[in-house]
Amino acid sequence: MNPHAKLISSLSLLLGSTITISSNHWVMAWTGLEINTLAIIPLISKSHHPRAVEAAIKYFLVQAAASALVLFSSMSNAWATGQWDITQLTHPTSSLLLTAAIAMKLGLVPFHFWFPEVLQGSSLITALLLSTMMKFPPITLLFLTSHSLNPALLTTMAIASAALGGWMGLNQTQVRKILAFSSISHLGWMAVIIIYNPKLTLLTFYLYTLMTATVFLTLNTTKALSLSMLMTTWTKTPMLSTTLMLALLSLAGLPPLTGFLPKWLIIQELTKQELTTTATIIALLSLLGLFFYLRLAYYSTITLPPNSTNRMKQWHINKPTSTLTATLASLSISLLPLSPMILATI
Repeated sequence: MNPHAKLISSLSLLLGSTITISSNHWVMAWTGLEINTLAIIPLISKSHHPRAVEAAIKYFLVQAAASALVLFSSMSNAWATGQWDITQLTHPTSSLLLTAAIAMKLGLVPFHFWFPEVLQGSSLITALLLSTMMKFPPITLLFLTSHSLNPALLTTMAIASAALGGWMGLNQTQVRKILAFSSISHLGWMAVIIIYNPKLTLLTFYLYTLMTATVFLTLNTTKALSLSMLMTTWTKTPMLSTTLMLALLSLAGLPPLTGFLPKWLIIQELTKQELTTTATIIALLSLLGLFFYLRLAYYSTITLPPNSTNRMKQWHINKPTSTLTATLASLSISLLPLSPMILATI
């Protein structure tokens, strides 16, 4: 990809996200979302492979439909109440339309079908952007309108996302698809708590971004795209594979790793709100996710060659691990003891 085109796309991504996050008016938020969509499409299709082009078209169609729904929702709210302010979304039908639009943008169930396919057609770095940065503006909109959303609808979507993310990830062999279903499952955890404690949703998103970035950057260093390729990484980079295993277990939410903190706080908050049944169901559904994280961790560290893979073994990786990957890995593993300090900031 041309460096100038890459620079323009990257700057447009930052600009679009900043516009949406900082706007008060619905039309400005919609403009930011559109800039974001148009900026990521060249990054998805840059390899010119048919899979990548197909992923870019799917992404464009879904995001265009979601943006149209956002605009329709805000216009119907303005028609009923005379308000264009994002925080003044009080019309019930507009709230339902916005929830559907944001669910489509994020990939929440039942609007999740596009997400694994688009991630599978993208490179690892683009997949990282799609899983983290591209989800921040829609989550910000949910955060700003959280007081007027429908609790029953969001809870249903959240539990369905946690269940489907766990079930569908069980029999996948492609790492990007597994991480896509992991993302859907985590979005379920964020959606279930946004009405009761919006700041906790943002904290969960930040920690999820941290852990997912570690996993994607590690996989990008080892060039592992499937489970059979992941099997050969231990002999080349044992320390990196160990880090990957810990980051995956952190994503699964096992104590004493960072990923345990958001799950613990969400279950605690749901119990405080007397939603014990919801807390129990979503906690049990996280066991499905734990299974495929353990499977990934098993393949990356415990399955040693000679193994059943019929791929030729790659050459040694000569480039050192980047400082960014090392820093993110340290944070995604060891932040739990700092939880009192983290809680004091939210």
